[in-house]
Amino acid sequence: MVRIAPVGRALAVAAAASLALTACGGGSDTATQPSESAAAPSSAAPAAKGDGTLTLGTLLPQTGSLAFLGPPEIAGVDAALKEINEAGGVLGKPVVKYDTDSGDTTTNIASQSVDKLLAQKADAIIGAASSSVSESVIDKITGAGAIQFSPANTSDKFTTIEDKGLYFRTSPPDKLQGRVLGDLVVADGNDTVGILAMQDSYGTGLADQVSKTVTDSGGQVVERVDYDPKAADFSADVAKLKAKNPKGIVLIGFEETSKVVQELVKQGMPASKHKWYMVDGNTSNTNYVKMPKGTLTGVKGTIPGAAAPEDFQKKLLATNPKLQDFSYGPESYDATNLLALAAEAAKSDAGTDIAKKLPEVSKGGEKCNDFKSCAELLKAGKDIDYEGVSGPVEFNDAGDPAVATIGIYQYGDNNRYATKALEYRTGNIAG
Repeated sequence: MVRIAPVGRALAVAAAASLALTACGGGSDTATQPSESAAAPSSAAPAAKGDGTLTLGTLLPQTGSLAFLGPPEIAGVDAALKEINEAGGVLGKPVVKYDTDSGDTTTNIASQSVDKLLAQKADAIIGAASSSVSESVIDKITGAGAIQFSPANTSDKFTTIEDKGLYFRTSPPDKLQGRVLGDLVVADGNDTVGILAMQDSYGTGLADQVSKTVTDSGGQVVERVDYDPKAADFSADVAKLKAKNPKGIVLIGFEETSKVVQELVKQGMPASKHKWYMVDGNTSNTNYVKMPKGTLTGVKGTIPGAAAPEDFQKKLLATNPKLQDFSYGPESYDATNLLALAAEAAKSDAGTDIAKKLPEVSKGGEKCNDFKSCAELLKAGKDIDYEGVSGPVEFNDAGDPAVATIGIYQYGDNNRYATKALEYRTGNIAG
């Protein structure tokens, strides 16, 4: 059991003030029902009340450095919505959904997408996957009175960020993942460790926690390089690590990690001589498959979330048969169900009303694990405790899950990781 020091902030949910939104186009979006034009008006003001129809938007990576996470996340949302609408929808009406691309921080796609979703009266926006992307649009979303609910943000910044009580996530802060990974690295016999981390809120925050844990556990971080993920070449960064010859190498990044891996091999630091470790941002079954067989053999990676049951994986595959990864599919499924149940409990689709009920439906009542059974309990006047596929999902005052699980995965000779984890480590996040 991993224990995390208490963190938190007051969850003060208040009616949001007006926020001017700049009109812009671009990005793709689809809807479950026809609606008004996708073009955003020159300005949009937050609605004081809902319109009786729960409208969800997704802000998930269809392009960019985390594009491999988009398909399972979107499949998780779609699987939940199918069940919700088959069970009668929310507030007696089908839930409406619009999909948009979050891109990454190299583009303005996320901002454009948020403008479109707010123009389409989204009560809650599921996303982004990237912590940096979410940070860039959180003021726009919460300032409009809508909920931002990420299935994949892990940056510790969101625990204390100003969000008007309208930000939630089903993935745990990196304090937990960093501690699990740091413990794993030292337990594997690496008394000297090198870290290559992308320079953004996700990368540096996670690297800080890994460094602390390694040091606290008796290991030594002999070199840490925070690199520019947009760099065309990583030879100088890898050379700094090579000069210190660490036994273990922690790689914290996104899609650019494939270039870092190639450089490590080129400079004589393959996974067969040094133990490599990855994180949720780069533990992928698609990013490395074209590399020579065995490049990643034995490499371990950490991904937040409990084991996705086989029947749930089949559910996601029924939604998207081409899925190669399942990362954050459970968290996306749970986020969608929780939003729908909170709207039912609030008897309102207004974002500020839903936010007040999200902690209530996540803990303390009669346990249930799907929308239909939970909604029936609510209609019977019962208090509910939604138990998710990704874990218990009990929100603390910061909108973080109070209890979370980290899975440890390992790559085989085919440069893919086994979707069944080596082990799972669960930790409490008090707040």
